[in-house]
Amino acid sequence: MFRLQRFNKNTRRLDPLATASSLGLLLMAVHGASLAAEPDTAQDPRLATVTVTGAQATEAQKAEKQLAKVPGKTAVIDNREIEKGRASNAEDVLALQPGVFAQATSGSAANKISIRGSGLNTFYQGYVLGIKFLFDGLPLTGPGGTQEDMLDMAGVDHTEVLYGANAFNYSALSLGGAINFVSKTGRTDPGNYARFEAGSYGYRKQVLSTGGVVDNADYYVSVQHNERDGYQHDTSNEGQGIVANFGYVFNPKLETRFFLRYREETLTQGNTLTKYQLKHDPRSNNVPFGRKKDGSTLVGSKTTYTFDDNAKLEVGLGYNDYPLLNGWRYSATPQDWRSKDINLTLRYLRTGDTFLGLNSDSTVTFSNTRADLADVKSHFRATRLKQQETNYTGSRDTVFSLGNELQLSDNVWLSSGLSFIDVKRKAEIEYTSGSNTTAFPNGVEYEEHDIAPRIGLRYKLTPEFEVFGNVSRSIDPPVTWQLGSTGTPYIRDVRPQKANTVEFGIRGGHGIFDGSLTLYRSWVQKELLSVVVRQATATQDQLVATSNGSPTIHQGVEAGLNALLWEGASGDTVTLRQAYTLNDFHYRHDATFGDNELPGLPRQVYQAELEYRQTGGFYAQLNARAASSYYVDFANSWSAPSYTLWGAKFGYEAPSKKWEVFVDARNLTNERYATATNTAYDANGQDSANFYPGDPINVTTGVAFRF
Repeated sequence: MFRLQRFNKNTRRLDPLATASSLGLLLMAVHGASLAAEPDTAQDPRLATVTVTGAQATEAQKAEKQLAKVPGKTAVIDNREIEKGRASNAEDVLALQPGVFAQATSGSAANKISIRGSGLNTFYQGYVLGIKFLFDGLPLTGPGGTQEDMLDMAGVDHTEVLYGANAFNYSALSLGGAINFVSKTGRTDPGNYARFEAGSYGYRKQVLSTGGVVDNADYYVSVQHNERDGYQHDTSNEGQGIVANFGYVFNPKLETRFFLRYREETLTQGNTLTKYQLKHDPRSNNVPFGRKKDGSTLVGSKTTYTFDDNAKLEVGLGYNDYPLLNGWRYSATPQDWRSKDINLTLRYLRTGDTFLGLNSDSTVTFSNTRADLADVKSHFRATRLKQQETNYTGSRDTVFSLGNELQLSDNVWLSSGLSFIDVKRKAEIEYTSGSNTTAFPNGVEYEEHDIAPRIGLRYKLTPEFEVFGNVSRSIDPPVTWQLGSTGTPYIRDVRPQKANTVEFGIRGGHGIFDGSLTLYRSWVQKELLSVVVRQATATQDQLVATSNGSPTIHQGVEAGLNALLWEGASGDTVTLRQAYTLNDFHYRHDATFGDNELPGLPRQVYQAELEYRQTGGFYAQLNARAASSYYVDFANSWSAPSYTLWGAKFGYEAPSKKWEVFVDARNLTNERYATATNTAYDANGQDSANFYPGDPINVTTGVAFRF
């Protein structure tokens, strides 16, 4: 995210911490010179007391400064700014990020999220592919994928978005990179907090939290409850959970923090519609589908030790339990998923070294996430007899990486890295009531080793502008259920997707403007592509197949521009934020589809936000999101409609920061549009049920108190 700052045309932006430090050194030098000039006979010379004040950098600003060293596209989002309106899911947080597609369906935390076309045509039920998600650097994503109920943004201080191989230091090697959510703590959010939201279609949300510091320890605890009746018929959802962390500083060299995230959720999702229904009967829901989470739990710890030479060692341990009752309502064959991951992460960071007389910073990272227990069982609802049982236990993702940043000159930095990857996938049908009449096996188990190099360069053109570029390789192993689950009595031998990517761009600011422009191109081999081979009906569940596709290209443009349009004498401002994404994803001479576009994501997306803000606390905002049409089938015979959504937001934050209130209105023109689509193989130019309807005009209001 591009952080807007107040600055004059003829002055540079100043980092508050660096400025305070520099002023302190300057003042001490001046006083030292004065003292040295005094005659030796001067008696009791004393320095006058000098007080240097400066705004303390927030955790988001610190993260932004750190990620600015990456020779590629990154963004940091301050979740406190997002909380000035409705902030119920990842769509709200990831808005206005060029290159990122995030849309919610059925009003839940289950979002379709894609960065640079990662998992672009994944069937919608909340699964996100091609992106590694983390909380506080601890993996949420495992061999079985990412559980969508944890993406509810509870207790998050700020969000780091690292595109593609720019997520190298998090051992993330996916085409889409990584998203790291950093938790609030007792040090960043002391005191008590209460927040209440209510809105259209029965939306309600309540949050209570408390945090503080006691000697060398700090604590933060937040509880949340949310519910929504839904826009489509019979699409209610409800969830509740707790987020907590406890930190302790043993001494200046050793500190640790324990984390807990727990959430229960039940929801009913609406079925996909035809384009005709989307326009004329968008609330239709003939085949609802229920999902139930009986208690997703993520517990972990991160311990940091600082050596005498200021090198740091971070040790992270995590346990992730995410059960799922799929089809707990309505489905003819309900499924009971058990998934328990264990992960270990190690990061060794060295700064201030020299190599060949040049400044050198190095990293060594290790990440291992193993499916300690993973299986799925399904049964026939009518007879209660077992349908199928598939086991994935033992699947794992292991990455060991070496990285370095070398300062070649005052204005040039060279980054390099090499990752060693070990991927194991196991999927075995232990029981099935069906008969396998295909050539596919009943089980697949393999282990693949690979390497992923990365090299990048940053060059500071001027004190205000920097250009960057990098070349990298990405590895995306399939998640376990993509090999097979319960819908078919066989397993597909799906292998990791691999890509080589070139990226370059420019970022910086001058005068009233601040922004960046990034271009990239990825040559993808064995892309993981999914297709709906059978639509859900009242008697049959939806059937989706995943396979490795022929060579494809992912390329695009990511542009963001912020402008301080006006600043009053009292500090009132009018600002404009804009984000533009061009997606060009297509086959490379496929035997069947030639150079057809890949379905699933808009080719162009434009977002804008115009805001008036008073120093007294009042703010008003007008925002827009426009997306072009895109295909829903590989044959490029049928497409989703384009759309433009308008929204407005008004709020007031008391100068004391003790309370605030807001009104957030969306889709003011009542546009009927599709938030996401299923992917068909060949629609033959015929309208078919592949569209998930978005919410019409809706309003949310909220109030928050700090005490």
